[in-house]
Amino acid sequence: MPTTLLIELLDRIRRPWVPLLGGLLLSGCSSLDYYGQLARGQFDLLRARQPVQALIDDANQPQQLRQRLALSQQARAFASARLGLPDNGSYRVYADIQRPYVVWNLFATAEFSLQPQNHCFPIAGCVAYRGYYQLGRARGAAALLKQQGLDTWVGGVEAYSTLGWFDDPLLNTMLRWDDDRLAALIFHELAHQQLYVPGDTAFNESFASFVEREGLNQWRADRGLSTRGDKASERRDALTLLVLDTRERLERLYASGLPPERMRQAKAETFEGMRQDYRALRDREWGGFSRYDAWVEGPMNNAKLLPFGLYDQWVPAFAALFREAGGDWTTFYRRAGALGELTLDERTRALESLMANR
Repeated sequence: MPTTLLIELLDRIRRPWVPLLGGLLLSGCSSLDYYGQLARGQFDLLRARQPVQALIDDANQPQQLRQRLALSQQARAFASARLGLPDNGSYRVYADIQRPYVVWNLFATAEFSLQPQNHCFPIAGCVAYRGYYQLGRARGAAALLKQQGLDTWVGGVEAYSTLGWFDDPLLNTMLRWDDDRLAALIFHELAHQQLYVPGDTAFNESFASFVEREGLNQWRADRGLSTRGDKASERRDALTLLVLDTRERLERLYASGLPPERMRQAKAETFEGMRQDYRALRDREWGGFSRYDAWVEGPMNNAKLLPFGLYDQWVPAFAALFREAGGDWTTFYRRAGALGELTLDERTRALESLMANR
């Protein structure tokens, strides 16, 4: 979550300077309370860090924890040695934060729009969400936005990157996932350290998502496991396509100029159509696999769809760029970095061209 980079900066300098820098960062910002909770959450996280290897070597630690940490270090070494990702102290320290998510991200849109409400910060630029270290705070902020007529959604996050400014820790929130998901999270967050373009969430998240997916394929192949035909990946991709198709239908609807009441009705019908398509997919192709039922069948709005567009929008473009680079990570990163140096309009056109030629 790049927004917490502000607080990482506060911790990096000597403590006597913190109030002065804090005042500079907060100037022009409307919520002292928001930055205060970021500071407290980040400081608590930094204080909880412990060297991973020391925990692995400690026979008094739970065996399951030691095994999961050992696997994480195999993935961490693979990330730098084989994927060309930064070789630093990130994910070589561990923190148990005693909760299921490290932060909760709040997304918001207008009632008839799929454009996120952006939030801008020094250094990290503008992002499409706000992060909160406490679920109650995220829900409270969402309630205030709902009173303004906005669509909102709050989603838990297992990990985030401080973009290489500090050694990001492995978290207990990451260890509860299976081997593939744990490795994928490490690859994804290190990719943010490899390349980050301030103010372009879709580019940053799509880039990291591609590195995660391709990295995971190579990680599995290196361990003698299959890289294609994985049921979990197929289901996830099918759900993503369904959601992106729904987004396209909603975008056409919102551009139609219908009266608000008619548009509101059509919006509800579009979401119900997505649910029906999901049920058919689940029952006919997935054999009743119901892992996504709670998400799909729960309350639905524009904001709930935002992460799909942000995390997946340009993944096919980066896949095409990787093929053009001959599967060489160094060349791929150089070319992706060149895209990041373009203006937003130029970058969008270049990514669209890659999508068309994939």
